Amino acid sequence: MAFIGGLSAATGMVIVEAIAVSTMVCNDLVMPLLLRLRHMNRQGDLTRLLLAIRRAAIVAILLLGYLYYHLAGEAYALVSIGLISFAAVAQFAPALLGGMYWKGGTREGALAGLLAGFALWIHTLMLPSIAKSGWWHTDFIEQGPFGLALLRPEQLLGLAGLDNLTHSLFWSLLANVGLYVGVSLLRRPSAAETSQALLFVDVFDRTATARPVFWRGRARVDDLLALAARFLGAARAQRLFEDHARERGAASVDRIEPDAQLVQFVETQLAGAIGSASARVMVASVVEEEELALDDVLRILDEASQLRRYSHALEQATADLRAANERLESLDRLKDDFMSSVTHELRTPLTSIRALAELMVDDADMPVEQRQQFLGIVVAETERLSRLVNQVLDMAKIESGHGEWHDTEVDLIALLRQAAQTVHELLRERGAELVLDLPQSAPPLMADADRLMQVVLNLLSNAAKFVPAGRGRIELRLRVAPGTLTVEVQDNGPGVPAAQRALIFEKFRQGGDAANRPQGTGLGLPISRQIVEHFGGRMELRPDTGQGACFAFTLPCPSNPAPTPPGAPTDAAGDNR
Repeated sequence: MAFIGGLSAATGMVIVEAIAVSTMVCNDLVMPLLLRLRHMNRQGDLTRLLLAIRRAAIVAILLLGYLYYHLAGEAYALVSIGLISFAAVAQFAPALLGGMYWKGGTREGALAGLLAGFALWIHTLMLPSIAKSGWWHTDFIEQGPFGLALLRPEQLLGLAGLDNLTHSLFWSLLANVGLYVGVSLLRRPSAAETSQALLFVDVFDRTATARPVFWRGRARVDDLLALAARFLGAARAQRLFEDHARERGAASVDRIEPDAQLVQFVETQLAGAIGSASARVMVASVVEEEELALDDVLRILDEASQLRRYSHALEQATADLRAANERLESLDRLKDDFMSSVTHELRTPLTSIRALAELMVDDADMPVEQRQQFLGIVVAETERLSRLVNQVLDMAKIESGHGEWHDTEVDLIALLRQAAQTVHELLRERGAELVLDLPQSAPPLMADADRLMQVVLNLLSNAAKFVPAGRGRIELRLRVAPGTLTVEVQDNGPGVPAAQRALIFEKFRQGGDAANRPQGTGLGLPISRQIVEHFGGRMELRPDTGQGACFAFTLPCPSNPAPTPPGAPTDAAGDNR
């Protein structure tokens, strides 16, 4: 019974370790190399290739183990062989711990330390174990290589009194740590090494309160299913997708929404077959995404001191939204969507800032003209970030009821004229004309003039973005009715697609197709509607007449004079361009 128990334990250990090591060899060594070959991308089902690689690795591992048993098994007990292995694994400790707790480490330092550590491990432990088994000259142990006594493996540099394992660990780790630190201090870490160090060293500071921000982009379920079938097999991939569809309440695989949850699910399944790094690369090859994550955003904000104030402002906006969501449990899902969208909007300018900053850091000899050009782009992108943060703060204050309002008597006709003058230069650059259709008089409003100006400018700026260049036409109209005043902004652009009309007033939603969508944050219309509703009015997108988009907002007023009859002479501004 003791023999059967020992045999089963040994067999189980061999099986578990051989499978584990073969999986690591396949995922982390072989597959990353094979996936770089072009012809691999044209092959279909790769499940047999994966099995073949792992089976070949298992056979190789067992043969190497059997070879070492023949070389050193008779001179060393199993526990001694295990300690020799642990001494080898210990060589990874300096670079591993240094990467987690020291920001000054470099790639060259880590490689130098590893090479020195493994070389001394081979010299002081591996070769002596083979020599004692009779497969190597014993003179190597007794006299040292080339007859140099100071290089004897068991008394290196004359150090005696230690057992073989301790002696080897002392010298190998001393050389490993020394070269790792010394070579790293010879030069400053590159921008990429600094960013990686920040992610690892400050990982707990960055993840204590952070929520993950997932991929945002475009993907097709068929492409993801085909990718999974290449590495998992068609039957297994189909079964996994069907199970995933049932978990999400979808009627079939075709009904699954190709969102971040599906992309993450596919990447997780592939990671078990080809490793996390290869899975990430393969998923990225079939989806369109921006890879900057929340950790990257926070890292860049830490490195660039000029952006820290935006980070604090964004954190404040997030705190305000969370406080509001604690009072309104029904808005919890909206909070998560809001955070994800804010981070997505930050990615584009921050990616530009990061790339240009790394180029300037890594290229000390960059021409002054090019450096000035890069700095100009960085300044423009920071201004874009400032506008986004200000809009986020504005939206948060209005929704939480803490917005500042200064109500006075407002002449809406004069306000519309002023707005037209403000956007005059913008429209001139676009080659568009603005036509004012205003009555001779209108009753005054009790409202905040600056807020109403913000609404009108948002509508005019949006119209200017979508009108055709060189032949755009925008009409700004004011309609007077008993008890109400209505402002209309009509353009001759492509209009709002039917599928987007119901979503146009949602946060971070923009009209137009994805390819020709103008730059913006998608917060202008939601903020404008909040302002109009604060004054008791309503904002709407008028039904599509095939002549562009028409946005309008209606405000109540205490009393109105009789409206101007149709066809009566209007103010001269009625034909101002």
